[in-house]
Amino acid sequence: MSEQVRRAAEQWLAQDPDPQTRAELQALLDDGDDDALAERFGGRLEFGTAGLRGPLGAGPTRMNRVVVAQAAAGLSAYLRARHDTPTLVIGYDARHNSATFARDTAQIAAGAGVRALLLDRATPTPVVAFAIRHLGADAAVVVTASHNPPRDNGYKVYLGDGSQIVPPADADIADAIAAAGPVDALPRSDAYEVLGDEITSAYADAVAALADPTTPRDLVVAYTAMHGVGSRTVRRVVQAAGYAPVHEVAEQAEPDPEFPTVSFPNPEEPGATDLLLALGDAVGADVAIANDPDADRCAVAVPTATGWHQLSGDEVGILLADHLLRRGTPGTYATTIVSASMLGRLAAAYDRPYAETLTGFKWIGRVPELAFGYEEALGYAVAPAVARDKDGISAMLLVLELAAGLKAEGATLRDRLDAIAREHGLDSTDQLSIRVDDPAQIRDAVQRLRDAPPSVLGGLDVQRVDDLAVGSADLPPTDGLRLVLADDARVVVRPSGTEPKLKCYLEVVSATDDGVDAARIAAAARLDAIRADLAEVLGLG
Repeated sequence: MSEQVRRAAEQWLAQDPDPQTRAELQALLDDGDDDALAERFGGRLEFGTAGLRGPLGAGPTRMNRVVVAQAAAGLSAYLRARHDTPTLVIGYDARHNSATFARDTAQIAAGAGVRALLLDRATPTPVVAFAIRHLGADAAVVVTASHNPPRDNGYKVYLGDGSQIVPPADADIADAIAAAGPVDALPRSDAYEVLGDEITSAYADAVAALADPTTPRDLVVAYTAMHGVGSRTVRRVVQAAGYAPVHEVAEQAEPDPEFPTVSFPNPEEPGATDLLLALGDAVGADVAIANDPDADRCAVAVPTATGWHQLSGDEVGILLADHLLRRGTPGTYATTIVSASMLGRLAAAYDRPYAETLTGFKWIGRVPELAFGYEEALGYAVAPAVARDKDGISAMLLVLELAAGLKAEGATLRDRLDAIAREHGLDSTDQLSIRVDDPAQIRDAVQRLRDAPPSVLGGLDVQRVDDLAVGSADLPPTDGLRLVLADDARVVVRPSGTEPKLKCYLEVVSATDDGVDAARIAAAARLDAIRADLAEVLGLG
């Protein structure tokens, strides 16, 4: 073991207030586990536009009370430099250590002269995003790892406009974190305020008011919170909006940080919604809906003659946009460079402005005069005036309104998608997502593709390769590539911002002259061919 690593570990031990992580680190020192210590002290979790996120454990490359205290001190210093008496809202989910990290943040912020407002219980992320502007706060923190594995946690930061941080704020806060010093020397105070149920109540009222009271309410709904924090708030919103109570997956209704019934608590993952769809069958549901554990995402499944079909994020996004456009909702409709291009065609058909951003609601949320925004990863902002971030609960409510209206007409969500395709063309999308153990594999794969892009994918000529790292007048630089193929097809390749994954987004746009079903079959074959060729080119297995 190097002397430098040992000194760093001993200094960490001296300031760590958590007996569990102290014991973990002391055991590694006693065992002389050089590899584990080098991994923990070979860097630190980077604070960026996604805040912090990583596995729980001792050391600067893990989520723990030292890292969180440093983050709280840095954020407080950043806010104090810009506001005389800044106000910080602090929320948290039900993961391991979330409540402790939130309380540490409140104590350190209060000790630094920040007015700290701590929510009194585990709360959906959209409620915290709502609270920022509702309370006139200058910033907010949500302790959450969203849909990551059970052993992860995270630290998400918003500023006073209600949107997630973007450059240069992220770099400025990171600099302040680096200057925080030993956390056992940081002043702490219990003079923070605890917010009660009034915030969730105000949020539920604001969301329920989105539903048109003149529309039908006859709908049977199966729902799961996926062991997260969504159930309590969903019940309130659904009741206030005049719908019958949803049928909940009992095994997943209450928060459980172990997520015992799912191998991965993400509604997009295979098998994650099995219990939900079984419940949908049992109750004869018209629609089945899942939130992710912090309830900022919304997955939708519909019954068909051959069983349940889970809609893609793009399909739900298009349905919601179409619903709002037909309502006459003014403003700009926005999505990301990795989402389907259909939204641009829809917005143009209704003479509404359209914007395309980099991936993430940190960018979508800042679109001027935003009316609706979505990203294909099940994230939707249907009411930016309520929460300027993705919100799985308000999105769920509008799905209920749309589905109930269609049911009254003898139609389904799939029928509406077919009608949109007949009028505007069929957008078919797919993903190639590759999880790796070493993030360097992702960097290498992207660089290989950049240096030697293929000339053909799936039998289609690659007509242009856009290096997104260069940036443009419309988009800031980001690590990734966009391959424009013949016949209105495209591929976007980028590293995930929250997980050790390389994500590739595939799209094919088809005419429906021979019928929507025939177009879907042909598009699926084309996407399969593109996907297979791309996997071979990337060489990650």
